[in-house]
Amino acid sequence: MRNGTPGFQSERLVEARDSRGLTQVALADLINRTSSSISRWEAGNQSPEPEALETLARALNLPISFFLRPKLQHGDNPMFFRSMASTTQALRRRTCGRLHWAEEIALTLQEWLDLPAVNVPRLDVADYREIREADIERMATECRRAWGLGSGPISDVLLVMENAGICVVKEEVGSGAMDGLSHWSDADHRPYVLIAADKDTCARSRLDAAHELGHLVLHARVKEKTLADAAAFKEVERQAFLFAGAFLLPGETFAAEVWSPTLNGFLPLKERWKVSLGAMIKRCRTLSMINDEYEQRLWKHYSSRGWRKAEPLDDIMPVEVPRLLSRSVRLLIDEGIRTREQLLDDFRLPATDVESLCGLPRGFMTSSGGDLVTLPRVKERQPPAVETAPGSATLIPFRGRGN
Repeated sequence: MRNGTPGFQSERLVEARDSRGLTQVALADLINRTSSSISRWEAGNQSPEPEALETLARALNLPISFFLRPKLQHGDNPMFFRSMASTTQALRRRTCGRLHWAEEIALTLQEWLDLPAVNVPRLDVADYREIREADIERMATECRRAWGLGSGPISDVLLVMENAGICVVKEEVGSGAMDGLSHWSDADHRPYVLIAADKDTCARSRLDAAHELGHLVLHARVKEKTLADAAAFKEVERQAFLFAGAFLLPGETFAAEVWSPTLNGFLPLKERWKVSLGAMIKRCRTLSMINDEYEQRLWKHYSSRGWRKAEPLDDIMPVEVPRLLSRSVRLLIDEGIRTREQLLDDFRLPATDVESLCGLPRGFMTSSGGDLVTLPRVKERQPPAVETAPGSATLIPFRGRGN
């Protein structure tokens, strides 16, 4: 009998296959094995022999060490998928796996860096049916107050979220049916968000991010099984959308600037608030600035102008990008604490995945860095750590791992 690979973690194979968007049959075809072999390996009934593991690693483009590290326990907090109703289970599993990989990267970085402390208000309600619109407006205001945003336009939503301790990933997911996902991790009690970049415009990205923030704030105590009910999921999504509108367009301030609730009247406000015209229509209805009949007239004019596919200003408003993970990786390299090769060994992921999840330029993790622009370094600080400028990280003493 051929011996399997000592230390093989069957859960890692499931995670890797899901993250690559492969079925058991598809993976079996790639490595010229039977799907029943894949099934036995994933169930933990049998581990692949060393030669088979090497073949698996090549097919899945992952280092062998990935399959030998126990899977991180992320906890049972729900994973919120925007557009869940129109996405396949395979796409949900793939994006969930990608976000979990980002969590592992962040946890590894926290061995050397202090990421921004988590400062995200949460509604202490376990039953979504008890959440009222007044609660949603209040929590949106509380977030703005906690983060010192005032009541005007937010210049950069992703930066604000990252400064509050939220790790944000933005990458293409290969489908227009997925807008984003989010959850609270039990591994470091930090919220994580993935924003799909497939339909990336400034206003769309900001709304998607604010929507995911709504889930983190409003639904932190909602159980996973609740989301399996279609009616419950629809209401939870509605609540997150209402939060996004309230967070991006505070009622009193926004209403005072709407001199005319028309499409032409919204145009100058879009550039100022960086929010889509469609979101403004819905926000005006939520604030009772327009009635149902007038809202429908606006939507008809909106559609007749072809704005459901693309709105004015979409092509000139700069798209926001996450900074936290990319700056953290650059900081460790620039300060000589870890080399690119060491970080890849630490992450146990290939360079292409690290670059995509961290928002780094393609080739960054395999380059010597000579052709790349180096970001300004943060000043050295002695422990205990002190508050840093928004978006930065504090370097803490190197602990017990050699270069």
